[in-house]
Amino acid sequence: MNAAQSVAGRRRLSQAELDMIVTAHEKFVTGKQGGKRASLRFVQLSGLDLSFRNLVDADLSASVFEGCRMVRTKLDRASLFGCDLRKSDMRQASMVRADLRGACLRGANLAQADLTQADFREGQIAIPHPRKGLDTLRHETRQGEADEVNFSGATLDGSQFEGVSAFKADFSDCSLKGAKLSGANLKEANLCGAILDGADVKGTNLEGANLSGAVMAGVDTSTARVSGAHMNGTLKAASREALARAEELLRRCVDNQRWCQTGGREGSAARLDGEDLRPLGDKLKGLRLTAMSAKSACMIGLDLSGAQLQGANLQNADLRAANLRGADLRGAKLAGANLTKADLRQAVLSPLPLGPERRTQSSLQAARLRYALLQTADLSEAILDGADLRGADFTGARVVKASFRDVDLSQIQGLDLSMPD
Repeated sequence: MNAAQSVAGRRRLSQAELDMIVTAHEKFVTGKQGGKRASLRFVQLSGLDLSFRNLVDADLSASVFEGCRMVRTKLDRASLFGCDLRKSDMRQASMVRADLRGACLRGANLAQADLTQADFREGQIAIPHPRKGLDTLRHETRQGEADEVNFSGATLDGSQFEGVSAFKADFSDCSLKGAKLSGANLKEANLCGAILDGADVKGTNLEGANLSGAVMAGVDTSTARVSGAHMNGTLKAASREALARAEELLRRCVDNQRWCQTGGREGSAARLDGEDLRPLGDKLKGLRLTAMSAKSACMIGLDLSGAQLQGANLQNADLRAANLRGADLRGAKLAGANLTKADLRQAVLSPLPLGPERRTQSSLQAARLRYALLQTADLSEAILDGADLRGADFTGARVVKASFRDVDLSQIQGLDLSMPD
């Protein structure tokens, strides 16, 4: 066996060799001179570092990435067919429509990765001859394997997971909307707080799985195996009553806007406490909803981008995966709200002036902001005491005089507390 050939007929690359190939690929992707698409098939790359690199559309089929560091690596549409990705660190990797058929991901960390429409199904894997290498290949069909993988906070919307084994995998706070999970083994998996709207679970093994607080609108579990599964607090589709009330609730919101526009002469502030607002979808986008009250309301996935919510009372509201991008939330009450995976980029949560010397701060006390996007948001003087901010991204956020008492700051990304007052 020649020295360049490693175990199982795969050539071992050094970090320097890999870096050269990836740099050429990055040039290829961006249309720069000297670019060349990466073809890294059947190579041994275990233990190497590909973090923050761009491997969009690369062919990495049947290669070994065991223990690789691939944090925030761009792998959209890449072919990872039949790859060995065991124990790799792929946190926040972008793998939209990646081909992971027949890949082994056992023990990998894919927390917060974007795996939208990724394909994890079984694939026919080519196995090189141990001595003759790639000259003699045998083929075997291999099931996708994701046992004990950490997918917490990841996005797996529309992914193809049919027949995959994900025993004891962590899908907590994941988005699995429209995922195809039929025949998958999710025995003892953690799906706590996951959003499974429209997921296909025909014949799925969910025995002993934790589905506490999962959102399961349009999910038919009648043919799934659910013995021993924890399903307390799961949320089904909006009820007939909620659908029937949608028009009335929208009218209240439009009245709120008129109240704002006429300086209080017409309309009134909307009262939506405890209501299921999911049927409103994107109808509240950009509306003027100043001083509205939606305490303990179900607002999962709502599009409130650009909405004016100054002084709104959203205490204990369920705003998981809500779009609040660019929303004006000055002085809003969000204590105890669930904003897991919410988009708060460019949102304004600074104090709301009420008069010459009066203003009210935005309160996010004890709010759940796991994996929330807060890039370039204005959180000046906001109260975040006791909030759960694990995995939240504060890159570029303004946090002057914000209060973070009793908060675990170790798992927050991009938080800069050294900004001048």
